Amino acid sequence: MGTVRPALAVLVVLIIGTLSACFVEPIEQPAASVAPTAHLADGPQTAELPATDVTPIATDPTPTLPVTVDSTGHGPVTVTDVDRIIAVDINGTLGNIVFSLGLGPNVVGRDTSTAFPSAVDLPVVTNRGHSLNAEAVLALSPTVVLVDENTVPAAAVDQIRDSGIPVVVFPGTRSLDANDSLMRSVADALGVPVQGEQLVARTDREVAAARDLVPSPSGDPVMAFVYIRGRNLILLAGPGSGADDLIENLGGRDAGREADLSGAFTAISAEAMIEADPNVLLVMTQGADTVGGLDGVLELPGIAETDAGRNRRIVQMDETEILAFGPDAGKVLGALAEAIYA
Repeated sequence: MGTVRPALAVLVVLIIGTLSACFVEPIEQPAASVAPTAHLADGPQTAELPATDVTPIATDPTPTLPVTVDSTGHGPVTVTDVDRIIAVDINGTLGNIVFSLGLGPNVVGRDTSTAFPSAVDLPVVTNRGHSLNAEAVLALSPTVVLVDENTVPAAAVDQIRDSGIPVVVFPGTRSLDANDSLMRSVADALGVPVQGEQLVARTDREVAAARDLVPSPSGDPVMAFVYIRGRNLILLAGPGSGADDLIENLGGRDAGREADLSGAFTAISAEAMIEADPNVLLVMTQGADTVGGLDGVLELPGIAETDAGRNRRIVQMDETEILAFGPDAGKVLGALAEAIYA
């Protein structure tokens, strides 16, 4: 037994030493959970950009031409002249990029969404519904036309291409993940890649600054982007709409993804809206106007029964801005963050 007690003594010392080592570092407590509505501002809000016009990254840049670039779905296209540019897409993103690169003076026509002050006096080459008017484009004798894969009708794009004018088609996806690539691709197609990199760097800085406006932790509020055109057309945005990416970067959970929607925009019933129960609604100002403004939005089926409806948490923003991304991505994100959070 004489050898047992020393052994026990050693064991006790080892245990005490081990326990002492365990208590050298303080035990971290789990972070307190934050309610989804903890930081949200109640009441209707309007998100507005700090400036309405484009700020070019350069003045009168000199394009390096010719350039051969990939045209989405159509193979390589060679651009030899950018003196007369037309840029068209449903959100006005391409036009914004061209002006932001410093090539605004070369633009001879615009779509309905490219409506900032330095572009608003240009001839419009799209009809109602954002469809491209080939005759209007050809009448302006462009040396290059920029569109995206969502530009319709396809026959109009083909007509312009068949006339011998270089047509560069870009991806139609609008998101923060795809934003830098789109700006670089437009800059490359116009022979100003250096200005493209400068524009990407500036935009990325603005996006980072906007993300800093989102509380951390945000509480992961559920946000629903609702597309409205009158009382009979109410769509909930989901995966691939761009709204899901926007909401994620605003510290929220996209209601469309939470509802397992498979499409970018899906018609939604009053019952489905109530079940989604978003904490915040995001809408386009022009869409809200079709039902009588934000008060009219609250009267749409199911809205009043949601947490957003009960607390009137509806944020509106101009349709030419809210899902356009491009050079204004950081400004849009910042304006929405300031409107959503108290």
